[in-house]
Amino acid sequence: MRRSTHPTLRAPLRSRSVSPRRGGDLPDKSLLRPSRRSKRKISLLEIFLMAVETLWSNRVRSGLTMLGVIIGISSVIAITSIGQGVQKSTELQIQALGTNILQVSAASARTGGISQGAGSASTLTWEDAQAIAKQVPAATAVAAYLQRQNIQVVRGNINIATTAIGADLNLPVVRNLHTQLGAFFRKEDLNIAKPVVVLGSKVRNDLFAPSENPLGADIRVRGNRYTVIGVMESKGSLGGQDADDIIYIPLTNMSAEIVGKNSLTGTAINGFLLQSSNADQLEAAQFQVTNVLRLRHNIRPPKEDDFRVTNQVDLIKAFTDITSSLTLMVGAIAGISLVVGGIGIANIMLVSVMERTREIGLRKAVGATSGAILNQFLMESIVISSIGGSIGIGLGVAIAFAVATIFKFPFVVSLLSVVVGFVLSLIVGVLAGGIPARNAAKLDPILALRGD
Repeated sequence: MRRSTHPTLRAPLRSRSVSPRRGGDLPDKSLLRPSRRSKRKISLLEIFLMAVETLWSNRVRSGLTMLGVIIGISSVIAITSIGQGVQKSTELQIQALGTNILQVSAASARTGGISQGAGSASTLTWEDAQAIAKQVPAATAVAAYLQRQNIQVVRGNINIATTAIGADLNLPVVRNLHTQLGAFFRKEDLNIAKPVVVLGSKVRNDLFAPSENPLGADIRVRGNRYTVIGVMESKGSLGGQDADDIIYIPLTNMSAEIVGKNSLTGTAINGFLLQSSNADQLEAAQFQVTNVLRLRHNIRPPKEDDFRVTNQVDLIKAFTDITSSLTLMVGAIAGISLVVGGIGIANIMLVSVMERTREIGLRKAVGATSGAILNQFLMESIVISSIGGSIGIGLGVAIAFAVATIFKFPFVVSLLSVVVGFVLSLIVGVLAGGIPARNAAKLDPILALRGD
């Protein structure tokens, strides 16, 4: 046994009356009376140093005990950070579409009672969008669109599947789209349903070599020949869709050649985007759009609307609420590992008390108070949990950074989550070490010295 340098913890190991190797001998009770010198109060620094020394002498066991706290804290930090990063990324994507945008979609078609998604029914027409542009004062621009996915595009022996969007002239304005090469189609192209196409940057790279000029080249879209007149700037992912894996075709041509006219009252569309002067006008625009479309479609209560209006601001708020709830739920599940870590600390501390029974009795015999014993064992559990919490915070931040880098979303770590994580680790240490420390402090020195 290493001899302690502290006066209150120096044990008279060579005394014949108190032999630590003879469990059956009862020590002289006069030796159990603390001297005046032994009544000196032990400072927290001394208690801390003794706790560190004890833990270091059992470093393998201490490290395994910390593991539960490390896993718990790192899980909470990483999950919280990843959730906030995903939330921030989605907010930026929606804001990139415009916070002053109102999206109006056609109703959902149903097949066998199963909804095919918003915009799948032919309940909105290009004429509806044009009427909205004229009759809604809050609208500064209205862009109609007709969209189909998995459209086959062929050039030579290259065959790909992409998303085709039939658009009018206002779509680049509302979506803030710009061409990198060439130009978007013109009004004349729209009027005569001219077979021209504007490629997204990814489609351009898939169909053409880097050194090739795609302008003027012919490609086939579902067997129909189209002439490339432009290439869009790269936009990345917007709203969960790769904005570069798209081709743009005049709305009239898309309706006639790709989709087929499927509306008796005009050119069917999946929906349209309405741009207002600012976000404050969206509520008024939503009210006006709803009334105009109800009048045009002859919808009166209790008949349901055959369209859906989505406010981008409301969409951001709804998604933020959902993401926050999911992050909180998953973080709470990860926090269960903290409880497991606390149980591990409690178990190890209880084992430590049983192993060090004679040491505790010896210390109390030479004058260590119950408070000093309690503080030392409590300090040991706090040191374990605080070191484990610090390592867990670092590991959690590293994991969050790695995930954000791999999946390319903003790296966000809130100071609140770090502080809460560290405080939780301290609370776990205090609670887990409280009962073992109290048991150690209550040990009777005579019984402790007699015990094995």
